[in-house]
Amino acid sequence: LSPDCSFTCHYRCRALVRLDCSGPPGAGDEDDGNEQVLEKDTNVDEPSEWEKTELDQAQVEQRIKEYNSQINSNLFMSLNKDGSYTGFIKVQLKLVRPVSVPAAKRVPSVQVGRPQPQGVKRRTSFYLPKGTVKHLHILSNTRASEVIDALLRKFTVIDNPRKFALFERSEKDEQVYLRKLGDDEQPLRLRLLAGPSEKVLSFILKENETGEVNWDAFTLPELHNFLLILQREEEEHVRRLRHRYARCRQKMQEAL
Repeated sequence: LSPDCSFTCHYRCRALVRLDCSGPPGAGDEDDGNEQVLEKDTNVDEPSEWEKTELDQAQVEQRIKEYNSQINSNLFMSLNKDGSYTGFIKVQLKLVRPVSVPAAKRVPSVQVGRPQPQGVKRRTSFYLPKGTVKHLHILSNTRASEVIDALLRKFTVIDNPRKFALFERSEKDEQVYLRKLGDDEQPLRLRLLAGPSEKVLSFILKENETGEVNWDAFTLPELHNFLLILQREEEEHVRRLRHRYARCRQKMQEAL
């Protein structure tokens, strides 16, 4: 267990993983203390206001022109002759569990040593760096499930895609709303309807909570390791809550 970044791995796997743990513990967490919004999960079957909107061909063309005029990059949307359109979406990966990749491959921020013999199928598990972001160039009819598949291929993740889910995140009235997208929903269409603002709409890849975990399937060392991770996560969560309330108390005292 690394004292700086809380990375955890088996003792014999330590030589196979290299992480950039630069920065002191807690660096970059100060913004969390200022976060005053609350997350609220809505039902997966509840359509967003953008999903309810229907556009004809002329409206799509007009929306694309408006979208391209508002962005400050070259990530434009383009209308195709068949009426479909292409563009970019940005997905933030917020995964709290490790992902698995082929042991012989390299992944971002991870270097794999000790090359494995050919023909031996092994996998390496690691935590994706916090705040990992990926841009994808997709079609208007690309489904959410296909976006998940594309992201896993980009990072050579070999876990079952059903373990993950794509969420839309929006901010309204100082609250953050998260909604899990259905497999057949079209992220680029939502991006066009919502506009380029990340506060109005952004996409997040998270674990797909499918039910209770069968803890009996794990070995004793794994269970002890999970308890250690949970303890660290609890301590970090309590630290952030205390920091948030201390900031709020300080503001009140300054006002008094």
